[in-house]
Amino acid sequence: MAGPAGRMMAGGGPDSRSMDFKNSGRRLVARFRPERATIYVLLLCVVVSVGLNVIGPKILGEATDLVFAGIIGRQLPSGATKDQVLDSMRERGQGDVADMLRSTDFTPGEGIDFGQVGHVLLLALGTFLVAGLLMAVATRLVNRAVNRTMYRMREDVQTKLSRLPLSYFDKRQRGEVLSRATNDIDNIGQTLQQSMGQLINSVLTIIGVLAMMFYVSWILALVALVTVPLSFVVATRVGKRSQPQFVQQWRSTGKLNAHIEEMYTGHTLVKVFGRQDESAQQFAEHNEALYEAGFRAQFNSGIMQPLMMFVSNLNYVLVAVVGGLRVASGALSIGDVQAFIQYSRQFSMPLTQVASMANLVQSGVASAERIFELLDAEEQEADPAKAEKPAELRGRVELEHVSFRYDPDKPLIEDLSLKVAPGQTVAIVGPTGAGKTTLVNLLMRFYDVTGGRITLDGVDIAKMSRDELRAAIGMVLQDTWLFGGTIAENIAYGAAREVSRGEIEEAARAAHADRFIRTLPDGYDTVIDDEGTGVSAGEKQLITIARAFLSDPVILVLDEATSSVDTRTEVLIQKAMAKLAHGRTSFVIAHRLSTIRDADTILVMENGSIVEQGAHEELLASGGAYARLYKAQFAQAVAEVD
Repeated sequence: MAGPAGRMMAGGGPDSRSMDFKNSGRRLVARFRPERATIYVLLLCVVVSVGLNVIGPKILGEATDLVFAGIIGRQLPSGATKDQVLDSMRERGQGDVADMLRSTDFTPGEGIDFGQVGHVLLLALGTFLVAGLLMAVATRLVNRAVNRTMYRMREDVQTKLSRLPLSYFDKRQRGEVLSRATNDIDNIGQTLQQSMGQLINSVLTIIGVLAMMFYVSWILALVALVTVPLSFVVATRVGKRSQPQFVQQWRSTGKLNAHIEEMYTGHTLVKVFGRQDESAQQFAEHNEALYEAGFRAQFNSGIMQPLMMFVSNLNYVLVAVVGGLRVASGALSIGDVQAFIQYSRQFSMPLTQVASMANLVQSGVASAERIFELLDAEEQEADPAKAEKPAELRGRVELEHVSFRYDPDKPLIEDLSLKVAPGQTVAIVGPTGAGKTTLVNLLMRFYDVTGGRITLDGVDIAKMSRDELRAAIGMVLQDTWLFGGTIAENIAYGAAREVSRGEIEEAARAAHADRFIRTLPDGYDTVIDDEGTGVSAGEKQLITIARAFLSDPVILVLDEATSSVDTRTEVLIQKAMAKLAHGRTSFVIAHRLSTIRDADTILVMENGSIVEQGAHEELLASGGAYARLYKAQFAQAVAEVD
């Protein structure tokens, strides 16, 4: 088959464009619309929890004031009022002390009221306890919303993969596509679970604490805000440096996974051709690229937190100094300053958390962009709204002036016409790259023709639904595909309905597979993996033929089905295929010309065109392209015997 294999691109082309952080982030947030009710409850819990946490320091400040007032009152003589004590201090030249105590609500001669202090502390404890419980509920709701959203995203990716044309997979490494469907979605889920609730909590905490700071002291609030622009500059500068590195990190992850998947799938060939060292070297290069990208991304984003901690400590020092001066002047009580210092910590901590979450958010959005690139990929043309189908499926196939090209600038098939009557067997031969498998792909509508049309029993296949069309066609390919499960389940995969064990065994007998299946330890219940471990290449081929028998197709496509088996198994497979093809329209692609002598029509293709067609003896007598191919194979066979 010419075309796709030669155009494989490492990693897939779309990754080369730059990161659109804002648009991808906005689209990721929009994925949570179905979880609106959960998010509203989540926000309510977080708002109340943050509100209680914000009130807590003010309550503790009142406890501090009660203790301090008790200590001061106990040291003063009873019987005088607060104002009288302060006036007496000023008369003795202790005006500074009097100013400092002015904001303290003490009673001369009375010590600490432990009962009232206990009530205040219990109130603070209850406040923080309820806040913690609400935050636990919010965390549970975050996990629920995120997991449901990831569930839907995985469904969307799976649905999208089923709608993508074959050309999408031809141009990308399989491991890279799998990396998007697994690693990137997992990364998004982990990012959201770790950052979503914390981000909401941090933003609301900043707002609530800022309001309380202005309530306690607008002067100290302005002092605390002095460092905010510096925090913003740090966050934005570091974020811009680290974001491209996260994009590169996940791009490198996709390439590494693609390499591992290819090497694991073909590990036998890697060893046969002694390419272990080369494979290890390529792995090392991909691994090194991933290490470099990951290190730069984590380092650039990792310096965010220490820088923000420095800004936080600077804020703490400024508040402590100015607050101390305000206490000395009597403008604030010690409890208010204590509360304000806690607020300054509460204010700077969420800023630091938001900044430190930047690496998580950037990594998650980088993965989200890769997912959205997949979801935005051009889909195969949709089936017609009112699909047509033949009145009766008989298997008449006609190609009318069909043209096709993988690359718009490189024609492959030009003006190809062909008529196949029901029940006929058509063999397609020709050199590699002549367009034989491409012709079958067009018939199956894995690709759509670029010119002309193909009809099935008089109906243009472009006007049929793909499911209707493919249900009428059975395929036995050179590369067998089995999945992890029992042999019976693999055979039953060909049926679009529930089938009985008897039908499965009948199909296996028709395919000459029943005998070898019964010699296996568990017979039809023998479990095999997706590599078909435990059965030979020919036996796997017989299983796929049994699967085709069970599907009972009108048209049969056999693509090099006997190219990699021994002579005895080839005879069995040929018998099975002959029985399967009886009464069905069959297209047989073969390199061994001896296997298609009895075909009703033999098509000889070269460079996408049919250069000869006719029966075996007729084509040999004409001395054309088919005769040359046949003589070349005969000469090769003689040479092998000699």
